[in-house]
Amino acid sequence: MNKTIKTIFLTGYMGAGKTLIGKSLSKKINYKFYDLDSYIETKEGKKVSDIFNQKNEVYFRKIENKYLDQLSSKNEKKIISTGGGTPCFKNNLNLIQDTPDSLSIYLKANVNTLVERLKNSITKRPLILHLKNDQELRDFITKHLFERSFYYEKSDIKIKTDDLELSNIVKLISELV
Repeated sequence: MNKTIKTIFLTGYMGAGKTLIGKSLSKKINYKFYDLDSYIETKEGKKVSDIFNQKNEVYFRKIENKYLDQLSSKNEKKIISTGGGTPCFKNNLNLIQDTPDSLSIYLKANVNTLVERLKNSITKRPLILHLKNDQELRDFITKHLFERSFYYEKSDIKIKTDDLELSNIVKLISELV
């Protein structure tokens, strides 16, 4: 990379490792870390699941866009871990692509990996809360991933996270920056 990267956006499906990788990467390269969902929860004073339940997904996507804009405008070296649906709604993909001196990274995981990572956290994730078993989870992820991949694939860099160790992914990204 020739230019100085000020903002790194981590995109990908839920369970791909965006938060885990973002936190670890921020320590290694000394960038501020923001998890967009956590940032929204702090600003709104409610859990994302409560926002979904009390308002609805349309409301959530509206405020998600507002807070993504806020974070990407901060004049500091930062990593923003987006929500799984962030790039797919409003003008979020444009915000990500048009942020000056930024790099977007798609953390790509296959359906089997995502099912394994998500099956024990269903109750914490509003989009999959209604699913009753691993097969329903697999079907949901397969369909959703198919719909969202179009947006994820527009990232500057794609990294398959299925068989990579956290330390290797962090090392790979830090070398890019």
